[in-house]
Amino acid sequence: MRRSAGFHFPSPVYPIADYDAAPHGDCLRLARAIVDAGAPLLQLRAKSLDTASFVSLASEVARICSARGVSLVINDRADIAILVDAAGVHLGQEDLYPEVVRPWFSPPRIIGWSTHNLEQALEAERGALVDYIGVGPIFPTASKRDPDPVLGLEGLRTIRAAVRLPIVAIGGITESNAKAVLEAGADAVAMISSIARADQPHVFVRQLLARLSSR
Repeated sequence: MRRSAGFHFPSPVYPIADYDAAPHGDCLRLARAIVDAGAPLLQLRAKSLDTASFVSLASEVARICSARGVSLVINDRADIAILVDAAGVHLGQEDLYPEVVRPWFSPPRIIGWSTHNLEQALEAERGALVDYIGVGPIFPTASKRDPDPVLGLEGLRTIRAAVRLPIVAIGGITESNAKAVLEAGADAVAMISSIARADQPHVFVRQLLARLSSR
């Protein structure tokens, strides 16, 4: 089964509500702030939660997203994405292989796959099983316990020149370097810490959406 044709990110901002990064552990409030800011897509990430707690959180976030017409992508857990009827799942290199997950994620559901070097990006392109790839880390990041080697903007340019799949760049991206990352070939930029640490996440995301969408 091939990936859905013509997928594109609905915005150059790909916000991630991360349970482990959320202020005061309130990931639901963080997700609501991102949705209230007008983001058309949201990824929910909760690597430290047990399955029951993740399902409970994902169900609430899915309800919020559905009410506002926001596409919800679940990080890592294809089973939870199916349970809460999410728009898609984002898989890591150590998660289930896209070939295993694809039968349960036929279009319009989407599959994203993290890649950390040119070889992995080319594998994703050849397999034609995913709708987009994550590429990173672009810059040093504290959002991952054991990050892969930093690619930098030049590494991103190399991957962009080699694949046709839409790319969301991740890793150390802030409001100050996001434009440069997009200019280097990313279709969207993912942010975790910059959003979670903002004094007013909904204001931060709203302003970022306006700034990057009008570039």
